[in-house]
Amino acid sequence: MMTAKHQRVVAAMSGGVDSSVTAALLQRAGHEVVGITLQLYSGVQQRKGACCAGQDIYDAKRVADKLGISHYVLDYEERFKKAVIEDFADSYARGETPIPCVRCNERVKFADLLQAARDLGADALATGHYVQRLDGPNGAEMHRAVDDSRDQSYFLFATTREQLSYLQFPLGGMTKPRVREIAAELGLVNAEKPDSQDICFVSTDYTDVVRRLQPLAGEPGDIVDEQGNVLGQHAGVMNFTVGQRKGLGLSGREEPLFVVQIDASNRRVVVGPRTSLAASRIVLQSVNWLADPSEAAECFVKIRSMRAPVPARVRATSTGAEVELAVPEEAVAPGQACVFYAGTKVLGGGWIARD
Repeated sequence: MMTAKHQRVVAAMSGGVDSSVTAALLQRAGHEVVGITLQLYSGVQQRKGACCAGQDIYDAKRVADKLGISHYVLDYEERFKKAVIEDFADSYARGETPIPCVRCNERVKFADLLQAARDLGADALATGHYVQRLDGPNGAEMHRAVDDSRDQSYFLFATTREQLSYLQFPLGGMTKPRVREIAAELGLVNAEKPDSQDICFVSTDYTDVVRRLQPLAGEPGDIVDEQGNVLGQHAGVMNFTVGQRKGLGLSGREEPLFVVQIDASNRRVVVGPRTSLAASRIVLQSVNWLADPSEAAECFVKIRSMRAPVPARVRATSTGAEVELAVPEEAVAPGQACVFYAGTKVLGGGWIARD
């Protein structure tokens, strides 16, 4: 939480309990709080676990009214479509496995919304993410949340140092049960509202979105082994990710087969034994450094949001970085992120590229 008093702070309010409590805590600390909700999409069925449309905008307004703070709704639908949804479909068409939440934070929330906060004369932008911003000897640092089960630092690796200096994360030192307790104490309408889950702009199946925007990703092709022998057919590369076993239609074989590579340009899905999934070297592109690269010479990395960090060596290159894992990891998928840590401190991260 900020120590300076009487600042003007923009609170990003999604309509969920986390961002609502964030706004409430800022107000309790004596700040002038301005709530902003982004309308990111419309025309999709509002479902349990979605966010940023319909009922969520209404919930955010009700919370703002309850707190007595100003509240604005900004239409970012077109920007969100181009920066996040179309990128999501393009990534699958390239045979990658995208993370739209990272793109949303990087290209919308911490870019356009941050600029909107500056335009409003705010001293800071605050969000309900579970991550900590701490002051270090060289400026603002990003650290993992105190509640490890809620930590969202993996999804925020693309936040720049300049952006981080302007951001606040009041929930980073709290647990989710405590956040809900505060919401209940304040009588907020969304105190028991379920968390948002999965991909907010997908109402049923993500392949519907990809097929509409990138029809070629749904073109049939061959399933081949690592020697190029055709083993079967598939109904589109968008249906697969590296490490996948189910849905191949190749059951009954002596040894289970897994997707080890997706050759989108030739519409081929390459499969192999589990041993072929192990990788000890990872090539990264578009690396964002939140600390000096030398700090990552001996560090820990995460290659999936739900995986525990593993020891590694990271070396910066002219095009990104190379990661040497102490122990091979399975299913290293292009399009996913690899994030670097030193203890709780986030050193940076990048996008996994094809070697």
